[in-house]
Amino acid sequence: MFVEVTNGVKISVETAFQPFYSDASKSEYVFSYTVTIENLSDFTLQLKRRHWYIYEATGGIDEVEGEGVIGLQPILEPGQKHVYTSGCNLHTPIGKMEGVYQMERTMDGRFFDVKIPSFTMVVPHLLN
Repeated sequence: MFVEVTNGVKISVETAFQPFYSDASKSEYVFSYTVTIENLSDFTLQLKRRHWYIYEATGGIDEVEGEGVIGLQPILEPGQKHVYTSGCNLHTPIGKMEGVYQMERTMDGRFFDVKIPSFTMVVPHLLN
């Protein structure tokens, strides 16, 4: 598990290779990742935007940004968690993702960034 705490928000990420959807002969490697966003602060927060960097082993970099996560802009009261699962398609059996979430403190409209920990995606047999 990959974990980062920024400004009172804990981000945890777990990854999983998806062999059923992958095809090494076509350089198609599919990974899922589950993110847990936990509000450790004393304030109600809303996730407004995401900004990801996706790195492939060949040096390729993709950048993805947009509103919310999987179509949602969750509001988190102090102590609450939001969990979601998404996926990433790579052309290499090893890759990495990292980024930031833009959060808003609802009481005063203050925006701030929360770091998403850098996490690797590796086809399991490469780890042996």
